[in-house]
Amino acid sequence: MQRLLCLLLASLALAWLVGFWSVSPLLALAGLAWPALGYGALLAGEFALLARQHGDPAPRPTPAQLLTAWWAELRSGMQVFFWRQPFREHAEPDHLPPGTRRRGVVFVHGLFCNRGFWAPWMRRARALGLPHVAVSLEPVTGSIDAYVPAIDAAVARLMAATGQPPVLVCHSMGGLAARAWLRTPGATDCVAHVVTIASPHSGTWMAQLGHGENARQMERNSRWLARLARDEAQAQAVPFTCWYSNCDNVVFPVSTAARAGADNRFVPGHPHVALAFQELVLHDSLQLVRAA
Repeated sequence: MQRLLCLLLASLALAWLVGFWSVSPLLALAGLAWPALGYGALLAGEFALLARQHGDPAPRPTPAQLLTAWWAELRSGMQVFFWRQPFREHAEPDHLPPGTRRRGVVFVHGLFCNRGFWAPWMRRARALGLPHVAVSLEPVTGSIDAYVPAIDAAVARLMAATGQPPVLVCHSMGGLAARAWLRTPGATDCVAHVVTIASPHSGTWMAQLGHGENARQMERNSRWLARLARDEAQAQAVPFTCWYSNCDNVVFPVSTAARAGADNRFVPGHPHVALAFQELVLHDSLQLVRAA
């Protein structure tokens, strides 16, 4: 779907270039920027909603932080949604070296993403010698519970290869998918730690603007989240580290990305997608894998 969208936008930009070249080469070249301008406008709307909805214990973002975050999200989003995911989903393979006994990591992406999201993480993990598996969750707009088998299979692959329960590193909705998987009998014994980045643990205001069953499940005070919390209260606790930011343009109120009892790490000024590639988040999360 993302590949088709990118090709459609590229075709429209090319048609604009050809159609307006004889009128004005400058205007024709300017048309090539329309995809980025449209995406930037969409992001600006999200940041405006974030600024209006702030009623949270986390520090309120300053105008300068919001502007910087918008630019960072535009750059990161263009890389993720217009290149890495549509055309490079399998560019970085899973890494399961034979005979390894090192603890591994399972990467779990968020809504409208695939395993290509994690390419920079997989390159870094491979350089560190960390075994890893990245999943692609389908159906895109299905129930979060439907993603449990994919996570379970990835965990099983890593445990079979390493003999060690892995660490789960999850972005956005992926954190909720990991929590849904933890309800599987025996799952809590098969994981050493869960790291979430910008995950709507208590739901997000933006989910009401989304489509599909998973969007409904991520709404604030949804029945699905309430049932998940009840199930967790009866299960063995698993250590969580939760990264969150006051400039998250998708998950807000901001503190919904934190969890009671977790190691909650606040990183100010970073937006939803770009937070996952912030150096502190990437470095410290992989160090948690090495230390777990």
